[in-house]
Amino acid sequence: MRRKQLATVPAGSGLKPIHGTGDPGVIEVLRFFRDPINTVARRRAQYGDITYINSFGLKFVIPLNADGCEAIAMNRQKAFANEPAWGFLIGPFFRRGIMLMDFEEHLHHRRIMQQAFGNTHLKGYLQDMQPMLAERVAHLPVGDDVRMLDEFKQITLDLALEIFLGLDLPRAEADRINKAFIDCVNAGLSIIRKNIPGTRWARGLTGRTVLEDFFHEHLRAKRATATPDLFSVLCHAQDEEGHTFTDEDVVNHMIFVLMAAHDTSTITLTTMAYYMARYPQWQERAREQSRNLPPEISYDTLDEFTILDRIMKESLRLNSPVPGLPRQAKEDTEICGHHIPKGTYVAAIGMVNHHNPALWADPERFDPDRFTTERAEDKVHRYAWMPFGGGVHKCIGLYFAQMEIKTIMHNLLLRYEWSVPEDYRWELDNSTLPVPKDRLPVRLRAL
Repeated sequence: MRRKQLATVPAGSGLKPIHGTGDPGVIEVLRFFRDPINTVARRRAQYGDITYINSFGLKFVIPLNADGCEAIAMNRQKAFANEPAWGFLIGPFFRRGIMLMDFEEHLHHRRIMQQAFGNTHLKGYLQDMQPMLAERVAHLPVGDDVRMLDEFKQITLDLALEIFLGLDLPRAEADRINKAFIDCVNAGLSIIRKNIPGTRWARGLTGRTVLEDFFHEHLRAKRATATPDLFSVLCHAQDEEGHTFTDEDVVNHMIFVLMAAHDTSTITLTTMAYYMARYPQWQERAREQSRNLPPEISYDTLDEFTILDRIMKESLRLNSPVPGLPRQAKEDTEICGHHIPKGTYVAAIGMVNHHNPALWADPERFDPDRFTTERAEDKVHRYAWMPFGGGVHKCIGLYFAQMEIKTIMHNLLLRYEWSVPEDYRWELDNSTLPVPKDRLPVRLRAL
């Protein structure tokens, strides 16, 4: 690899420079998309614990160790801002979402939104989702070519529409909204970032308009009557000082939260299904535990699904749904003794830590027992395992996501067994969010 320095280090600062290849952004991005794990390993061997890449016309500094990722995620000196980085990547499609806010404004919005994810509402969501998810899982197709990514995506969409929106939509309308979400997500990592007809970017802009119109259409009814769904809760939520969301706030937050909940849960479920198909002994261990617990999950029994919990954590380690946490330096600063000039983009990428042999024993091996109390490999560093981010921007819906995932998997284990050929290995498409290119075909058999 070529070696090029990011920027001149101020004389007398005692800080170290950051190096990268200096290759064109298209080459750097394609290299990462095709083989992210080995790309990171090569970078670490060549440049040490921090490097930079050219991406989408920008230079992104990427720490290759847990301390560097922690420095970005915790942002103790408030030197890094979310909005400029996320705004560049997905701003036109998810603008004014909670993750695209910073500092006092972010805290203000998060305090109001947190009311929707407190224990009382979480218990209500869990109770409401049980019969719906059980019914959806019971009607999965069986056979030799069931595409689990597609099935999980439909289930999580149905859940989002029912529990988050509280709306009973015709299938055609539900599909239209789903397509709009998918178009917005796919647009964020477009290489062509202009409104040219036929491009991902153009489809994303159209999708955003569809979603805005949809939520505004239903907003007045949600304001008028308090119901248990997230849409209504956000319409009526207020913090300790009585602050509430405007109509625009509600629409912006609903678009962002639905995207985050829908795609991340789908990818996690698909990853769990893949590894339980490849390692049927883990599928059977989880099934045995599910059979020994009540058919319907309650808030008080969630922690008893210890096998599923370990499988979920290991799946999130091996394939994190959210690739990274981008930020921009709002002032000259440093990461682990390396100079970061004002305006530089930085990113804490979970897979950097999740596949680091300095943190995990045999990191490419599927081994849920690494999360047992006795081994606790995830505790070797507070950012060894970071699928939900960290700091003040840590995922606000992480407990909801875990409830949803465990409920779906619990029902799946009780009703079916699934398998893949012994030599099957999936290939991931990393061009947007990491999903299997073949949508994970399995042999699904009813028990």
